[in-house]
Amino acid sequence: MFWYATIGIIVCVIALVITLSLGGKSDEGYYKSTKRNVTNLSLIYIVTIIGAFIALGLFIYLL
Repeated sequence: MFWYATIGIIVCVIALVITLSLGGKSDEGYYKSTKRNVTNLSLIYIVTIIGAFIALGLFIYLL
């Protein structure tokens, strides 16, 4: 039982080291592309919501 715990701890420490080493690398254009993506998604949501309200209004009016 002790050996299983030891192997588990070693695997966890190795995974932590690898995760931290990979997490330290960043993409220089990440924030620029993120801002553009958020803007595009916001516009899509705004247009969709306005269209849904218009469709709902027409549905209620014609009902």
